[in-house]
Amino acid sequence: MPRSVNHVASRNRRKKVLKLTRGYYGARKNVWTVAKNTWEKGLTYAFRDRRAKKRNFRALWIQRINAAARLEGMSYSRLMGALHKNGVEINRKVLADLAMNHPEAFKAIVEKVK
Repeated sequence: MPRSVNHVASRNRRKKVLKLTRGYYGARKNVWTVAKNTWEKGLTYAFRDRRAKKRNFRALWIQRINAAARLEGMSYSRLMGALHKNGVEINRKVLADLAMNHPEAFKAIVEKVK
């Protein structure tokens, strides 16, 4: 009795990965094993960098707050300590946005906690 192999399913599975690797360079786009490895590696990078993006943005917000705080004669750490001590519940993302786009509002917050 001949061996039964589901060619339709395996071809569709390969086509799915090859479609996802369109635009890659060289054999990475059309050789099945190379394309599969590249695609899997890309998934691990995506997983890792979703977390790294959060770290990068937090670091950016801290730099922006620090720069704006120093223009007001305060360091970042002293500003954050004063905010905490005075019970001002405002996160770094919003503070950084105020520092960049609404410096007068940021200055008002700094004056309130000084």
